[in-house]
Amino acid sequence: MDVSGSYSFAASPDAVWKALTDPTVIAGCLPGCDRLEPIGEDKYRAAMTLAVAAVSGSYTGTVSMLDKNPPHAYRLVIEGSGKAGFVNGEATIELVAEGTGTTVRVTGHGNVGGVIARVGQRLLGSVSKMMMDRFFACVQGQIGSA
Repeated sequence: MDVSGSYSFAASPDAVWKALTDPTVIAGCLPGCDRLEPIGEDKYRAAMTLAVAAVSGSYTGTVSMLDKNPPHAYRLVIEGSGKAGFVNGEATIELVAEGTGTTVRVTGHGNVGGVIARVGQRLLGSVSKMMMDRFFACVQGQIGSA
């Protein structure tokens, strides 16, 4: 499953970078995130509760920010599993200065397996996009209120 999106921020790349790499902002904006705890440099243990179609469940896993090039880009790697299945994914997050603002471009790929994939296969792409849209809208709000 491929995911992509582009999000505009009325803030500098430095301000957007700071928000997108702040675990408190990430945990507060990531839909379904119950917990995000540091377990190493730029690596976190996550606990989430998600629902797709008739399947819902709790998932645990790791989130890693790799190949950081502040304030321009980083690679996000996610690995998680729960009773309803697993998810593994990787995305590139790019920040591009545009006038007085910043455009964030996201491109990535994920693999989902287990019951959640069998039951919600046709919905996974739209659910992933919806979660990304909600996350970035929340981050935009966080930057705007800072």
